[in-house]
Amino acid sequence: MKVIVEADGGSRGNPGPAGYGSVVWLADHSQVLAESKQAIGRSTNNVAEYRGLIAGLAEAANLGATEVDVALDSKLVVEQMSGRWRVKHPEIAELHRQAQSLAATFDRVSYRWIPRSQNAHADRLANEAMDAAAATEDPPAPSHSSPAGWTGARGAPARLLLLRHGQTELSLERRYSGRGNPALTDLGRRQADAAAEYLGRGGGIAAVVTSPLQRAHDTAAAAAKALGVDVVLDDDLIETDFGAWEGLTFAEAAARDPDLHRKWLRDTSIAPPEGESFDSVQNRVRRASNRIVAEHGGETVLVVSHVTPIKTVLRLALDAGPGILYRLHLDLASLSIAEFYPDGASSVRLVNQTAYL
Repeated sequence: MKVIVEADGGSRGNPGPAGYGSVVWLADHSQVLAESKQAIGRSTNNVAEYRGLIAGLAEAANLGATEVDVALDSKLVVEQMSGRWRVKHPEIAELHRQAQSLAATFDRVSYRWIPRSQNAHADRLANEAMDAAAATEDPPAPSHSSPAGWTGARGAPARLLLLRHGQTELSLERRYSGRGNPALTDLGRRQADAAAEYLGRGGGIAAVVTSPLQRAHDTAAAAAKALGVDVVLDDDLIETDFGAWEGLTFAEAAARDPDLHRKWLRDTSIAPPEGESFDSVQNRVRRASNRIVAEHGGETVLVVSHVTPIKTVLRLALDAGPGILYRLHLDLASLSIAEFYPDGASSVRLVNQTAYL
């Protein structure tokens, strides 16, 4: 299948509140197949542009595309990805490697520059993401002596800092990674160290609770060392059991079980073959969050886990329907924040912060 990927990214301040947007079109530009946007915290234009490209290539891979025409209004990214310009900045070099790795999974990829006026769809998504980044930059500390804003919640909340683990080989290849136990890659360890350094500077974290899987435990151990606290394991924070889909890409799972995979993407009560439904995940994640809140009322706790459990905690805090699981995007080693109050109220203060990476 041939597709067009258009992507854009920007930063208001360079560095400043940043975000990206990407859209995948049919080859004749007649239909949108997928789109994504994401606030990435405080970053630069070039980082945001590369993040948009990576997101677009990942969406194309998920759709099973074999040939990709990439159209960008960033001359820098087009020339570097085409091999005509050198990549000098270390952070950009890492993003360039990620993009090249994704590109290598297709039969053919081409890059071309387009003026911003022809990149309006991705530009709009990127600006919406930058709006979100600006809204979440430097969130205020919660008040422990008065109602939490207009919600009316009272008392000192348990504040859960939700950290996704760093990169593994399976996450790099966009494969379902559930109960398998891949180790962190070199980049994954650097991501864990960057998150640990960021959390260590802030301090104030009373405990670190983690999924027992190695990728999460190693990410948690780095943070615990920086914070000077012990790591506590909680089996209920483990990732979804993807059963027979473990290790498969989105396209491979869809090809193996087309009808079931299609239903699974819409219905949280349906499980992969020999696997676990998202409803089952919610039941155990609710148990875990209830325990943490009961044991650490009024304290801040770092919870290190995986995509689905973290999305589930956010869903619980928002009292949202199951559809949110399919709409939230969480980057590797990203940080989100949910608060749970003694009177039963809750709030989400941050989603998918990655500015420290």
